[in-house]
Amino acid sequence: MIRPEGWPRPKGYAHAVVAEGRLVFLAGQIGWDASETLRSDDFVDQARQALENVVTLLRAAGGQPEHLVRMTWYVVDRREYLGRLKDLGQVYREVVGPTFPAMTAVEVSSLIEDRARVEIECTAVIPG
Repeated sequence: MIRPEGWPRPKGYAHAVVAEGRLVFLAGQIGWDASETLRSDDFVDQARQALENVVTLLRAAGGQPEHLVRMTWYVVDRREYLGRLKDLGQVYREVVGPTFPAMTAVEVSSLIEDRARVEIECTAVIPG
């Protein structure tokens, strides 16, 4: 993790990451399961499933959560995102662990799937 002198320590993300290895680009993942079924309309439930999808895809590519270097969250309601940060942090640590890649969160007017509340797109670098 890169943190310039005098910058505050980021909470739950990194400002910059340096990595070498095999690049893995993960398409945006929403809160549906492997059968493409949204089981909940709750924002945090959907975020958990999207993160579980990210980890499953990453492992299928031969990687682990600690290989994540970039993560972009697309949310349909920034107030919902900000209001649930504590819950999101807990879910994130349960699913991904203590890995904090460079991260961006963007509010969008909607996602392609009508009921989707969040979509998470990632890049990983697998050493070797």
